[in-house]
Amino acid sequence: MKVFRLAAITLTAALTNVVFADNHEVQMLNAGTDGVMVFEPAVLKVNPGDTVTFKSANPGHNSASMEGMIPAGAESWNGGMSQDVTVTLNAEGVYVYQCTPHMMMAMVGVIQVGAAGNLDAVKAAAAEKKSGFVMSGDRLDGYLNSL
Repeated sequence: MKVFRLAAITLTAALTNVVFADNHEVQMLNAGTDGVMVFEPAVLKVNPGDTVTFKSANPGHNSASMEGMIPAGAESWNGGMSQDVTVTLNAEGVYVYQCTPHMMMAMVGVIQVGAAGNLDAVKAAAAEKKSGFVMSGDRLDGYLNSL
């Protein structure tokens, strides 16, 4: 009986330490609260191990991580055109992503996973990337400054 009780206590303690990851949803839109060609929400703060699902709410968009703008060692992603894509974010830091065909329209978004240890490096890379924007040139700066 004591062994059974000890096993039940151990199992209960183990189960209370289980952390459940959250799934967050980001819409890929032709128009939203920040203007045209946007992700909504454009800025997320999540925990390591959480997933983000990019939903193709309007056709003609994708979600792809931006080279040099994700944490060291993090996995990049490149979703298909007009397709939902789900990514699991395990590495802490700031991730910047884009809609590849609408990058020049500043269709970008930002996710902070845990601590933003790479924020300065991402801001430095953003200075170069945003030179290719033909509209909404300050959108990415605004998103990064909101972290």
